[in-house]
Amino acid sequence: MTGQLAFVESPVQLLNVLEWAHTQAPDRAPGAVPVPGEPDGTPGTAPRSTDATPEGAEHTTPAPTPGAAHATPAPTPGAAHATPALTVVVLSPTDPMSRGQLRRMAQLARDEGLTVRWQEARGGRGALVRTLRQLAPPLRRAERVIIGDPFSRYVQLLLSIFSPRHLTVVDDGTATMEFAAQIGRGERLVRWHRKGNLGPRELVLAPVTSLARRRLAPARGRTVEIFTSLPVEAPAGIEVTENSYAWTRARFGPPLLTGGADLVGTSLVETGVVDADHYARVVAELARAHGATRYFAHRRESAEKLHRIAVDTGLQVVRPDLPLELIARRGPIGRTVVSFPSTVVHTLPLALAGTGVKVAVIEVAPEWLRATASPRAQGFLSGVAGTAAHEVDRLTARVTGATGATGTA
Repeated sequence: MTGQLAFVESPVQLLNVLEWAHTQAPDRAPGAVPVPGEPDGTPGTAPRSTDATPEGAEHTTPAPTPGAAHATPAPTPGAAHATPALTVVVLSPTDPMSRGQLRRMAQLARDEGLTVRWQEARGGRGALVRTLRQLAPPLRRAERVIIGDPFSRYVQLLLSIFSPRHLTVVDDGTATMEFAAQIGRGERLVRWHRKGNLGPRELVLAPVTSLARRRLAPARGRTVEIFTSLPVEAPAGIEVTENSYAWTRARFGPPLLTGGADLVGTSLVETGVVDADHYARVVAELARAHGATRYFAHRRESAEKLHRIAVDTGLQVVRPDLPLELIARRGPIGRTVVSFPSTVVHTLPLALAGTGVKVAVIEVAPEWLRATASPRAQGFLSGVAGTAAHEVDRLTARVTGATGATGTA
């Protein structure tokens, strides 16, 4: 029997697969695609995290900053049981923060009746060949394939070998906007924060990327859907389905609100886009201006940067162990959430609808950017902030001259 197969590489991708599954009528779902069992997992299971917390608890783990904590939402099994026939394959990344969040998301997916397969796709020599061999049979049988990152080399390789009849792309951050635009223009798929020149690795993989780009576009015998909470301009032939975060709202909350503000971190420094000194000064100014007490770190932020933020600002640096949409929905959360341009300025207003939480986005000024940043970076970040929901406040910050002082307006 044919079925639905999802490939995820990040916690947010898995969250949005759950949101997509929630929109599907269970009686219309085809059968699950069986995936052969391996030592690292079997259908319907995934390795459990060794540092899971009890219901309602917070615990401190080795972290780069004083007071860093994990906040674990406690699920209520069986809340939705949406599309139990869907099989999710986790192509596990290597960094510990992503792996930890993915394990917790995998448990939530199993609680919803989804089959979850944990695949050590990057686990040393031979992992790629082993993964392709194991996934070939279910991929051939899959009627629909769901992916979270069309820019992923792993996903592109899979799509270059197998062409599903129906393809769904779910959000993995603001890159969904760039993906839709590049597909519409027929351009080579390049992440917005990277420069367009081809390095040795890109040259070798160019044929794979080119074929995958064609497989990601609608064609005779193939439909393409983008399931998104973002404002995308998809080309003709691609169906855009709104992600309203209905599953998240039904499953968690409403949250307890604190009196102050919370800041949301970003990996713009780690991706080489924003200057680290400018970023640190703006965070300090935002904390003072808004009376913030907590800083929710992005899972890719470096230990050194987070330590500097904690020491310089006195903010409690929190390492969420689930996507921020779930952490915020369960609470406690500040009455104001201030974020740099990122997906959360689009998703949090949906996840927190009706709670009274105000979301604000801080504009990234051109002088913050590093000289090595992609020429597209400023325009893309401005677009992310400018297209945020109308109820999201827009803030500006200035870095003035040699003093390096910042201000907000």
